Amino acid sequence: MRNIIKFLLESGLVGGAFSGKTGEYLVRLARWQIEERLGEKVAPPKKPEDSLLQKNMGAFVTLHAFKPRELRGCIGYIEPIMPLEKTVRECALHSAFGDSRFMPLEKSELSNTVVEVSVLTLPEIIEVKSPKEYLKKIEIGKDGLVLEAGHYRGVFLPQVPVEQKWNVEEYLCELCGKAGADADCWLAQDVKVYKFQTHIFSEEKPNGKVMKES
Repeated sequence: MRNIIKFLLESGLVGGAFSGKTGEYLVRLARWQIEERLGEKVAPPKKPEDSLLQKNMGAFVTLHAFKPRELRGCIGYIEPIMPLEKTVRECALHSAFGDSRFMPLEKSELSNTVVEVSVLTLPEIIEVKSPKEYLKKIEIGKDGLVLEAGHYRGVFLPQVPVEQKWNVEEYLCELCGKAGADADCWLAQDVKVYKFQTHIFSEEKPNGKVMKES
């Protein structure tokens, strides 16, 4: 664990910058992986020289319908269990074809689908003496959250409460619900809440320019 944290600090992935070229490549890679699975004959994106691509890191791939804008799939890994490049490729396929909330993506939807990649920093437990302290230690728009309550577990990326216009308390209550627990479970002393940050890269429009969102 110490080696992972040391790497993240040295590479600038905790509170630092993340290469725009690498972020764009990951978005293009995710789209290419989906297109290839759907039988599209397209060349893979040009890979930049960046050692981070081979480092174990957590990431999510999120798909949105462009018009009207609505979620179409979102799957990821919180823990850094495999190289970043492989993580994004796997998450792209799972988001497009394995998110149980949606039907598998069809080729006809590609022209109306926006691809977004979130690269995660290592989750860190939020130390509190009283659960009410969470309300002051979580920043909307910056902190993604992981909640563990017994065998229940829920995750939200930092952009979710912004999109849903939640305050911190609503964020925590919704996270409890996402985990399958009671909405006020975050008030229990034995519940653990972790926070993480993300570097988000997204297409402005389907297969369009890739922008860094945070």
